[in-house]
Order: sequence, then C-alpha cells, then structure tokens
Amino acid sequence: MAKQSAVSQDRQKKARSEERPLRAVRGRAADREGGMPELDRLIHERLRLGIVSALAANESLSFGDLKRLLNTTDGNLSVHARKLEEAQYIACKKYFDGRVPKTEYRLTAAGRRALERYLNHMEVLIQSMRER
Repeated sequence: MAKQSAVSQDRQKKARSEERPLRAVRGRAADREGGMPELDRLIHERLRLGIVSALAANESLSFGDLKRLLNTTDGNLSVHARKLEEAQYIACKKYFDGRVPKTEYRLTAAGRRALERYLNHMEVLIQSMRER
C-alpha cells in the first residue's frame, strides 16, 4: 500500500512539474495574443502533420508519393488522409490512368490556414520556452 502511495505521489509531482511550463507559456502568450488557443489536435498528430506539411510544400501529391515520403502503410495513410479530408484540410481527387486507379491530394485554403495557425502556435510555445 505504501509503495502504491509513493508511486501515486511521484505521478502527482511529475504532473505538477509538467504543468508549470504550460502555465508560464500560457501567461506570456496570453499577453501577446489575447489568450492561448488550443493546439489543433487534428494537425498535431504526427502523420497528419506530415501529410499537411508535405502538401504545403507541393502543389499536389499522389497517394504513393505520400506513402513513400512518410514511410507508412496504405491503411494508416488512408485513415489519416480521410480525417483531414473530412475536416476539409485536404482535397482528394480520384481518377484512372488507363486502368490504374490514382489518388491525388492537395492542401485546401482551410488546410493552409490551419497549418499557419498551428505553426504560429508552436512558434509562440518555442519562444516562450527560450525566454525562460
């Protein structure tokens, strides 16, 4: 029982120590921007951030190009791309090249704005941590 209590106390201490930088960051960012917006959880996920970033750097990319670039599986890429498509961050165009089905993705204006907001948010966090 005492061991479990010590583990619980360690977790609580760790949680409190992890909260401190966020409070400091929120305070500084709130001074500059009138409040700290939440991170866009849709983009924050690693593979989705990779998709959006790759499409921001290219006019469009095929499914195969994204799969190779992000070193992921068909299923993983399609699930994450669909989430971005449902949020209207990316647009998907399906067509046939002869008898071969092709899928091409491009970043939408909403997706570009969302990426800009996300990057600005991360820059504020990074700057706040450097100022500490």
